[in-house]
Amino acid sequence: MKNICRFNYIDFVWVRNTFIILLFLISSCKEKKIETKIVETSATQLDYPIQPVPFTSVTIKDNFWSPRLETNRKVTIPYNFQKCKETGRLRNFAIAGGLEEGDFEGIFFNDSDVFKVIEGASYSLQVHSDPQLESFLDELIAKIAAAQEKDGYLYTNRTINPEKAADGAGEKRWTNLQTYHELYNVGHLYEAAAAHFQATEKRSLLEVALKNADLIDSVFGPGKNMGVPGHQEIEIGLVKLYRVTGKKRYLDLAKFFIDQRGNAEGHNTTEGKYAGKYQQDHVPLAEQEEAVGHSVRAGYFYAGATDVAALTGETAYDEALDKIWNDIVHQKIYLTGGIGAEPKHEGFGPDYELPNATAYTETCAAIALMLWNHRMFLKSGDVKYMDVFERTLYNGFLAGVSLEGNTFFYPNPLEVDGVSKFNQGVCGRSPWFDCSCCPVNVVRILPSLPGYMYAVKGNEVYVNLYIGNETEIPLENGNLQLSQTTNYPWEGSVELEILNKKAISAVLKLRVPGWARNQVMDGDLYRYNDNHSPAIVVTINGEPSKTLIEDGYITLENDTWAPNDKINISFEMPIRKVVSHELVAANEGKIALERGPLVYCAEEVDNPKGVLGIQIPEEGEELNYSFDAELLGGIGKINGQTITAVPYYSWAHREIGEMSVWLKQKSTP
Repeated sequence: MKNICRFNYIDFVWVRNTFIILLFLISSCKEKKIETKIVETSATQLDYPIQPVPFTSVTIKDNFWSPRLETNRKVTIPYNFQKCKETGRLRNFAIAGGLEEGDFEGIFFNDSDVFKVIEGASYSLQVHSDPQLESFLDELIAKIAAAQEKDGYLYTNRTINPEKAADGAGEKRWTNLQTYHELYNVGHLYEAAAAHFQATEKRSLLEVALKNADLIDSVFGPGKNMGVPGHQEIEIGLVKLYRVTGKKRYLDLAKFFIDQRGNAEGHNTTEGKYAGKYQQDHVPLAEQEEAVGHSVRAGYFYAGATDVAALTGETAYDEALDKIWNDIVHQKIYLTGGIGAEPKHEGFGPDYELPNATAYTETCAAIALMLWNHRMFLKSGDVKYMDVFERTLYNGFLAGVSLEGNTFFYPNPLEVDGVSKFNQGVCGRSPWFDCSCCPVNVVRILPSLPGYMYAVKGNEVYVNLYIGNETEIPLENGNLQLSQTTNYPWEGSVELEILNKKAISAVLKLRVPGWARNQVMDGDLYRYNDNHSPAIVVTINGEPSKTLIEDGYITLENDTWAPNDKINISFEMPIRKVVSHELVAANEGKIALERGPLVYCAEEVDNPKGVLGIQIPEEGEELNYSFDAELLGGIGKINGQTITAVPYYSWAHREIGEMSVWLKQKSTP
């Protein structure tokens, strides 16, 4: 691999700080006698009716995904920590904690970047032991704890020197919640703390998070500070603290922030640069009907609200969340699963306004959409949510990080001219950004991928993603041991094998992807322009089985799944041409190419005469698929007389030039 940063996790531990850090670590060891156990809230409280199988129960063994997860572990995690060091993000905690002298460096929400990388590193530790990484985290967490003020406040931008705080408010906290991310930052702290505690059973970061959450609970709420965070995220983090501790006040505080948004009582919803629709603060959630404003804020908001609804039984959000989801998927989502058409506010535009060259489609927005759709599935069991999840995973999200793991996209346009510096001042992939929320977000999503593959309800097992793996799934009558073997997304054949030593009863619900059901996504924003219905074949131990599809799933029920029983499902993977709704002006007279879950694009490196001027004949253009094992580690290609196309996630790994997902179609006279 080129340009891989070989980073020594402990190369920046200065001798002058060692004594202080050791004292903290010794203290942490003593504190471990005070137990905080992970509380299984679903056993005694309200929760999602469908439960995800934890990612720690799934071991990925897959030709496509295993290399990406290993690259994330070996390259992207240490690379992100190194960049956080080089840019002062780590040093800010040391300065705030009195371990070093200096001024705050960077953007006021840079603390959150460090928390996100810690979260990703913790996920990685849960599935792959790494003493060096664990030691590095111990030392970093000691600095974070030192930076925390006595009452729990943690915001290095103010603590280092209040007179130079970005909001200009000096010692006064919570002064401009619309802009300055005191609450957003610690939302990511809470997620990191929960992950680190679950991975290591160490309380060091969890204690920091709980102390901060208790402070915020004492400051915000009915009859207290009625403000809401300008960037949603703390709601998701508070729910995770609730799951870890079982303390309902964290869930109640998350619900307060959800309910207070759009409520003019106690905070200003109309004045200020970021007021109102930009941060979904124009009306209460229950009254919202469309997706507006900044797309990452929106996605985190909807995900947090779905969590709160599931855990409290609140039904007031249901209709609004359904309407907003329909608004996005029926009118505002890109073919890649990306959201956020408007660069000006990094968010949603009007209905059907989906420009390709200026599409913002931030990598973080793709992540937020995935998080929300997974939650909506757990709440309802509707296959349409996992269809959007898969489409976004393989396209809008995966394009955001290079195969090497050390260059990134912030926006993900569907068309480039090879000249414009669309990627935060760079034409192509970038090694870092001043605002680097996307690289650090990728770090935490990839190692958690196994947790999105399966879900359970009683004795029903939902098989939602087709990725090679082995898993042990807890059911009402025992644990189902299962393996999955596949060459997805290049081939549509999947084999499931029962690994139990004794017979077991289970209902397997095999998701039939939207593309295999002849549906691009729910609604009519996109459609395949042929009448072909891909063939689907299911066999059990070599014998044909019925392929009745109900609600997007093939259900296989067996009271006696025997050891080594094999279920094979085969999805035909034809090349498909996609067209847009007639109101999408940007795609008029154009088609896009898909095969399986992958959206394809044309790059100038494969089409030397250029891409933006190519015209594909409406009829007579024979398109063929082939797998090139030598190209970019092995990718599928679509070839025709006038075009060569590669998966969208793989673009910008070779020469920089024109690229387009949507291609002009030449009408037949």
